[in-house]
Parts: sequence; structure tokens; C-alpha cells
Amino acid sequence: MKVRSLSLREHATVQLRGLCAAVGLSDVETPVSILTLLLGAAGDRGTTEPPIWASHVSDDLTPVEFSIAMDEDGTPVLRMLVEPIADGSGVYANNRVALRVLTALADRFDISLEQFEKVWGLFVPGEPCGRFGLWFSVIFRPGAPPDFKVYFNPAARGEEHAPALVAEALCRLGLDSAYSLVSAGAVARPGLDRLPFFALDLHARMHARVKVYVSHYDAGSPTVETAAAVVPGIHMGRVREFYSVIAGGLGRRLTGLPSLSSYSFVGDPGTPKNYSLYLPIRDLVPDDEVALERVLLLMDRWGLDHSPVLRAVDAVSARRPGDGVGLIAYASLRLGPDRSGITVYLSSEAYATMPPRSRASTHAQLSQANH
Repeated sequence: MKVRSLSLREHATVQLRGLCAAVGLSDVETPVSILTLLLGAAGDRGTTEPPIWASHVSDDLTPVEFSIAMDEDGTPVLRMLVEPIADGSGVYANNRVALRVLTALADRFDISLEQFEKVWGLFVPGEPCGRFGLWFSVIFRPGAPPDFKVYFNPAARGEEHAPALVAEALCRLGLDSAYSLVSAGAVARPGLDRLPFFALDLHARMHARVKVYVSHYDAGSPTVETAAAVVPGIHMGRVREFYSVIAGGLGRRLTGLPSLSSYSFVGDPGTPKNYSLYLPIRDLVPDDEVALERVLLLMDRWGLDHSPVLRAVDAVSARRPGDGVGLIAYASLRLGPDRSGITVYLSSEAYATMPPRSRASTHAQLSQANH
């Protein structure tokens, strides 16, 4: 008898339940119901069938990514990123579904659409360009209601219009000088420094953030340090140590997938409050065993409890870390007065596991890069 394959929703739900246990969330049904809503009809499709849409949330086209954030106070936080998908016909159809999902979320949860309504028309044109339209992030903390964030695509009207689009969005949100500040420090290399995401917190509390993301192609630690210096008071030693451990050496240049910087604006129209650095660790290691070793080494150095991360890895995948690469997709460093710490991003791998690379060849590449 042929065994029925799990649907995307079933696959991701098993992982989400395990992750809730990993971070000590007692309310599991709320996260599961949100995941079900975000996936919609696309969640019913079996994982042995080809993905209905080539989602860029993850390398294997799964439209779901999980992450575990470890704050400096030791509190683990669970997050998931989901791309609502229509029928595979394109970004326009996905955007229609995403807007309906947002309405449903606003009816159920304490979501503020005030900021969203000021800018969404910029990023959701009638004939959208780019690889995605709207993504949603949901953050779950023990004893607190979920927080929501929306990601827009600055290239929605074409890559060449991304800077103007982001600048206009910031102006509409009362952050007139924000883009010039970010641009001068982080978007300084034409064609190599790009604007992949623009994000908003969907709540009305005083710490609601507006976030600008910059991707740095063909970049090394000097580019990252220049980008980090945009935010006053950043601990540059932490930035260098994070880069050195995760990238495998301070002298290593990222010539494949880019690093990313993000800037959080909260209230002050001229100065970002937080800086985050994201490194594509899956592109920098031969397999997930090495990726996990680097993450745990850094956490041990900084006195962070890494047991929630180990439990989270076990919850997401039953395979051995050395048997593939990409389960641990990104590692990020968050610096600033608002929840500094480390975040580990975990791929759902619903459709595929990327094979590991040779450790010998990876070591040779790393040695060459560092000399």
C-alpha cells in the first residue's frame, strides 16, 4: 500500500510544534493556526509534488523559514517567516492572497495597519516585478501575544527604482532623513550594495520598527564594518568577532551569497536604533555540522545558553547535520539597546536537502581566501 506523503502544512506543523516546545511556549495552537492561515491552500499540496511557486524564502523553494533568537538575557524567541502563495501564476496573485491574509490577521489579533496603509501602494503595483511581493514574519515569546511584521520588495517596480521607492516610503513614515543616512554608509558600491527588503512592525506600540535592509555582494569585513558604523555606539569588536567565527576568518570575502545589514528606525527620524548583520552561513561551510559548531562556539564565548538552539535543530530535522548543508541557513547578530543577541535561521527543507560539500575543498578555498 502506498503511503501518503505529508502535505506542506503537515510537514511544517510538526516542525513548529517541536520548536514551540524547544523555546518553552505553552500555547502551541495559536502558532499552528497562524501557520495554517499564512500557508492557505498551498499548504494542502504534498511535499513529494513540485512546489506550486518558486519561493525565495528558502533554497529548496519551501515558503516557510523558522528562526530562534537568543537575547542577551537568555530568553529564546521563536520566529517564522512565510510567503502566502496563490495558484503559482505570479507575484500579483500572491499579493492578492497576502492582502486577504493580512485582513484576517487584523480581525483576530492586535495589528495596526496605520503604517502599512501609508506605504503598501508603493510596493504592490498592478504589474509587480521581482521575485516576491509580501512576506509575513511572526514572533512568538513565552507569555506574550504574537507580533507580526510585513516584508515588502523594494524591487517591486524594477531594481533600478528600489532606492527611490525606499526613500519615498521612509518619507511617508516621517523618516525623511533616514534613507540618505543609510545610503551614504551602506549603499556605497553601485551594483554590489542593494536593497532587498523593507519591513514594518504591524503593531502600534511605541517600539514599532521600520527596517531597511541592504545586501552586500562581493564584500568582506571592511564593508560590513562601514555599514555597521552607520549606527552610533555599535560594539565593533562584536561585529568583527561574529564575522570572523561565522565566516571562518576575518579576512574571508563573501563572493557567493551576500551578507546583509539591517537598520531599525524607532521614533527618531534621523538615527537608526539597532543594527543587525546577517551572514549566509550555508554558503560558508561544507555542511550543517560545521555551521552548528561555529554558532555554538560564538554563543559559548558570549555566555549564551545554546540548548534551545540544539533542541530547535532536532525539532526541525531528524537527519544528521553532517548529511546536508542549508538546514542552518543564516546566522545574524543584533546590536543595540533593543534586544541584542544572536539569531539562527532554520530551513524547513520540506522539498529537498542540499548535499554536503567536500570539507577538503572548502578548507582549501578558505585557506586561499585568508592569505
